Amino acid sequence: MTALHEEKCEACRADAPKVSEAELRELIRDIPDWTPITRDGILMLQREFKFRNFRAAQAFTNRVADAAEDSGHHPEILLEWGKVTVTWWSHKIRGLHRNDFVMAARTDQLAAD
Repeated sequence: MTALHEEKCEACRADAPKVSEAELRELIRDIPDWTPITRDGILMLQREFKFRNFRAAQAFTNRVADAAEDSGHHPEILLEWGKVTVTWWSHKIRGLHRNDFVMAARTDQLAAD
């Protein structure tokens, strides 16, 4: 079985299914540091990453942005001194798709590098 971070993001259509509660419970096991949150009625995945200074946080932000652009799936990124908060969700379906879990796993890989 392919590791979650190695999966390819698929094009998400407006009629694509959101992950079910059962799928959420299963997929979140692969990304235990991420928290499901709800904002404006939309389920999202969020994680805060800590860094030693602003430059390190900025470099991580740029790596996440590059991965997002390569995948065609883009998060909300909040860059602060020594901290980056990344939030993934699928805008077209106003909720979570498997792509969000794939990209959260890739974000974890980038943080580990």
